Amino acid sequence: MLVLTRKVGESIAIDDNIRVVVVQVKGKQVRLGIEAPKETKIHREEVYLAIKEQNRVAAETSPEDMKNVTRLLKK
Repeated sequence: MLVLTRKVGESIAIDDNIRVVVVQVKGKQVRLGIEAPKETKIHREEVYLAIKEQNRVAAETSPEDMKNVTRLLKK
């Protein structure tokens, strides 16, 4: 892990197209601004992990489960 020290208004660059800026420091919280291309997905880690888990569960869905859902939706 790379650890950097930055002050409010200072930034770090990731590759050629992502910039992370320290917007505010308040107590133990740091507010960051992220400039990246629109196609770059950016999530808080807890949201990313929830999405990853939902994708895993969805991938485990059997064809029989899908048939049952289809039948229920047709009613």
